[in-house]
Amino acid sequence: MRAIWTGAIGFGLVNIPVKLFSAVQASELDLDMLDKNDSANIKYQRVNAATGKEVAWEDIVKGYKIDDKYVVLDDDDFEKASPEKTRLIEITEFVDEKEIDSIYYETPYYLQPEKSGGKPYALLRDALKETKKAGLGSYVLRNRESLVLIKPQGDLLILNKIRFQEEIRDTEELNVPNVKIKPAEMKMAVQLIESLTTEFDIGRYKDTYNEKLLKLIMAKAKGKKTKTPKMEIVHSKSRDLMAQLKESLNSSKRKAS
Repeated sequence: MRAIWTGAIGFGLVNIPVKLFSAVQASELDLDMLDKNDSANIKYQRVNAATGKEVAWEDIVKGYKIDDKYVVLDDDDFEKASPEKTRLIEITEFVDEKEIDSIYYETPYYLQPEKSGGKPYALLRDALKETKKAGLGSYVLRNRESLVLIKPQGDLLILNKIRFQEEIRDTEELNVPNVKIKPAEMKMAVQLIESLTTEFDIGRYKDTYNEKLLKLIMAKAKGKKTKTPKMEIVHSKSRDLMAQLKESLNSSKRKAS
C-alpha cells in the first residue's frame, strides 16, 4: 500500500509520527465510457474557457473569485493558512464512540507508526482500549480540513473521517407522516426483529451484483443472448399490516428451522 499522508498524531505533549493509508477500495467493475456509435473511448479534456484550448495538469492552479476577479493560490498558500494542521492530527478530546451518530461517518484509514513512533503509538492504542474511548481531532488533507476519530482495532489505530455539523442537511423539508402504531402491531414487529437478530458477521455479505454483472458481460462477449429475470417486489398478497407482520414472522421461523 502507498501512504497518502505523512505527519504525526498529537497526544497531549506526545507526538506520534505516522503514515496514513486508505483502508478501503472500490469493489465495482471498472467500466469505461464509450461512444455508442463506434465504441470509441470517451476522454475528458481540461479546456480553457476563453481560448478553447486544452490545458496541461502542470499549468492548472486554484483560485477564489472575489468581485469578478480570481485570487490565485499555490501550495504554499494552503499550508500557510494552517501549517500545523497539514502535518499534525491534534487530538483535542476523548469521547465515547457510541455517542457519535453513524450519519457523521465518512471514510476509514489505517494509521501506521514510523520507526520512532512505535512505543507512543502502542501506548495510545492500548490506553484507548483500556478506557473504551476514541480520540477526536482534526487535520488538513488535500486542502480540506477534516474532523477525525481515532480508535483501536486489533494492533492498529484506525482513523475515521467524520463530517462537520454544517455538512449534514436539515430534515425540515422532508415530509414524514405522523401515524399511530397499534400495540399489537408493535409487539409483532418486535418479535419479527428478535427472530431475525444474529451476531454481526460482515463476511456473510458479498457484492453479488458485480459477480452477476460480470457473468452477463462474459456471456455477451461470447455472443450469447441474455434474458431479464422477472422481478417480484411484493412479499405479501395482503395489504393489512398485521397480516404482513404475521406472514413475515412465520416465514422467518421456517427459515430458522
